[in-house]
Amino acid sequence: MGAITGFHTVVYSTDAEATRVFFRDVLAWRWVDAHGGWLIFKTPPSELGVHPTSDDSGEEWSRVPSHQVSIMCDDLDVTLTELREWG
Repeated sequence: MGAITGFHTVVYSTDAEATRVFFRDVLAWRWVDAHGGWLIFKTPPSELGVHPTSDDSGEEWSRVPSHQVSIMCDDLDVTLTELREWG
């Protein structure tokens, strides 16, 4: 079996254009336009976590999250300075 060399993530948004602008302009991720403004972003190295939809007793949560994105960096102070400079 070959090694997995990539991972595609889908983020759902009530304002997809604003979300794309965030990834494109604020985080400055490289991207390609798949068609008609559907941007596909090159993300940094990532990891994947799987969380349950109920607590330890089996009680389902009242609201099941659909996705969560965490952005990681090596130096928080440097990253915050860069993000502030980018506006």
